Amino acid sequence: MENKVMKIKPVISEKTYAAANALNKYTFLVTRGFNKIEVGKAIEAKYKVNIVSSNSTVRPGKEKRDWKTYRTKRKPDMVKMTFTLKKGDKIDEFLKN
Repeated sequence: MENKVMKIKPVISEKTYAAANALNKYTFLVTRGFNKIEVGKAIEAKYKVNIVSSNSTVRPGKEKRDWKTYRTKRKPDMVKMTFTLKKGDKIDEFLKN
């Protein structure tokens, strides 16, 4: 069995910032190969919050063309996961970045 490294990166945009303030929903980009439960436990441990629900969508990787060799390369797919936190919990580091 191979060891996979979970890379969790917060998605900072106007839409996610508004959702974090108004609806207590936080969005993260995660590498492919992890499910909602594993990522949820990692976020609960890292930020010391309680997760109520989660949603996920696959964000396909973009294709880039190397104009010298005329080959296309595709960036890896990522999973965009949105977590709703328990009322009263907040992730301050998410809003600082």
